[in-house]
Amino acid sequence: MPRNQEVISKNMRSIRSKDTSIEIRLRKELWHIGYRYRKNYKNLPGSPDIALTKYKIAIFCDSEFFHGKDWEVLKARLEKGNNPGYWVKKIERNRDRDAENDKKLLFLGWTVIHFWGKDILQNTEECIRVIEDAIWDERLNLQGDGWDIYEF
Repeated sequence: MPRNQEVISKNMRSIRSKDTSIEIRLRKELWHIGYRYRKNYKNLPGSPDIALTKYKIAIFCDSEFFHGKDWEVLKARLEKGNNPGYWVKKIERNRDRDAENDKKLLFLGWTVIHFWGKDILQNTEECIRVIEDAIWDERLNLQGDGWDIYEF
């Protein structure tokens, strides 16, 4: 079924890079329980969506599409769709950039946590629990070398 170019353009314009619903949901919950943070912290590689500077924890709220959740399945779907060369290249570059930024953050001694959007919306309490576990690890120095990546 062909799609109207105006509708596609309108949809793409409405996609936000910051202050998304998933970020806001997680930030409100963190704020409510007393954690203070920086949002879209530009002093760090990748400008984490949420940075708990006190504990050196960088949190990324990733959308399933643009960050390639279940990449092999999504890639196969994209290859059958419109403009596959553009979308496959774009999402692969996003995934590579995420990995590069994670390495840089780890080298700087930060703990990196990635959450998928649907997990934040459906299991906010579990996401908070993961963050609090990372905070306690940092507080108790159980991390050892500080080279941890949490994915939920």
